[in-house]
Amino acid sequence: MSGMGHPGEIMNTSSKRLGKVSGRLVTVAMVAALSCGPTLAAAQDTQDVGDTKPSGAAMVFDLALGRPLGLGATVLGTAVFILGLPFEALSGDVSAPARRLVTEPAKFTFLRPLGEFN
Repeated sequence: MSGMGHPGEIMNTSSKRLGKVSGRLVTVAMVAALSCGPTLAAAQDTQDVGDTKPSGAAMVFDLALGRPLGLGATVLGTAVFILGLPFEALSGDVSAPARRLVTEPAKFTFLRPLGEFN
């Protein structure tokens, strides 16, 4: 067992790598989301005035970035809501934070038609 490290060292190294990889994925997703905004705006500008259906570019953008980011916002909002729930309960208003942190991101992610951002 001369080449193998202690199990705790292996887990610690794996955790560090996972943290670096997830950090890079978040960075790539944010850069992609920010750089695709002008492209999406240009794609929407080229649609006919009477055409209310989303363009193919809008659908692709929504599927590739909008929905995953919406899911992340839903999960993060739910976690923040749960952490703040005791304080919200003391103030007597739980419905407004629940709507803003959980319901609205969930509706954006799961209930809206693909490619529609209104």
